[in-house]
Amino acid sequence: MLAVLALAAVLWGLGWLLRLPLWLRVAMLGFLWLGVVSAHVALPAAHPLRLATGGRAEPWLVLGGLAVLGAFYRMALGRLRRRAATRVAPAAQGLFRPAELERYARHIMLREVGGPGQKRLKEARVLVIGAGGLGSPALLYLAAAGVGTIGVIDDDRVEGSNLQRQVIHADARIGWPKVASAAAAMRALNPFIEVRPYERRLTEEIAAELFADYDLILDGTDNFDTRYLANRVAVAAKKPLISGAIAQWEGQVSLYDPAHGGPCFECTFPVRPAPGLVPSCAEAGVIAPLPGVVGSIMAVEAVKHLTGAGATLRGALLIYDALWGETRRIVLKPREGCPVCGGRGGRLDGAAGIA
Repeated sequence: MLAVLALAAVLWGLGWLLRLPLWLRVAMLGFLWLGVVSAHVALPAAHPLRLATGGRAEPWLVLGGLAVLGAFYRMALGRLRRRAATRVAPAAQGLFRPAELERYARHIMLREVGGPGQKRLKEARVLVIGAGGLGSPALLYLAAAGVGTIGVIDDDRVEGSNLQRQVIHADARIGWPKVASAAAAMRALNPFIEVRPYERRLTEEIAAELFADYDLILDGTDNFDTRYLANRVAVAAKKPLISGAIAQWEGQVSLYDPAHGGPCFECTFPVRPAPGLVPSCAEAGVIAPLPGVVGSIMAVEAVKHLTGAGATLRGALLIYDALWGETRRIVLKPREGCPVCGGRGGRLDGAAGIA
């Protein structure tokens, strides 16, 4: 029996060396198996050939059955792979290159995203205000997810103290403008997207024109002037605004979209905290992974909003307490008489954190 198996191995090896087609190598082994089984059926029990090949036909029949099952399994797996490939195909129609289809395959397989959702991501334009703690993970995941055009505005430069939490930057890029460092990281991660860096502070003079070029705004800034400015301009332009904030161990995220019935940022936080009441990260510190968690939630909310998947945080504030591993979700309503959006309803008293 061992001699037959050794002969089968030799035949397979010779076929591989000669680069024979797979079907021909399988056929050679099939003929060998058929010859052995035929010998067991046709020859007497004491024949030397039968004794040399195990004495009984049953083991060879079992071996043949296992080989047939393996072949059927291989065929079924190939059919499933072809079927999965046909599911990916609709997204490819002139919009995605083969390398992009491979890159976004895990998205396209999701029922809530699929080819149409990935197409919406590729056609979307998202502006991220701030390339710091919250902007870093948000920008990286938006780039990885395949958002076609990503703008980033920031007037700061990379410092060594940033690298504890601002993971889009690198030690070799200390001294670079943050937008240039972020653009380099995003382009290295995904060469199929367009990155638009704006090395400047967001001001009243440029905000309206800048927001007009984008479908969605993400605010991860570290000062209240920019937060309230971004909210005013987003409301006026009817652009949805995803705002995140962090302080020490706690973070919060919401999607402000008055154009679709939600409150705006100023509905939720109508009164700015007094100077010094809410210290910055430089003054109070922040645990390193916290911006990654909150910034990633901002990116998830952006992807959901752009693809129409699931339920977003429109009309809700998600609060994450990293120190105690707790999350809370607070329902938000438009505030009657809000000077920014003119909403009606209730309000949430409190103050936003600082990124």
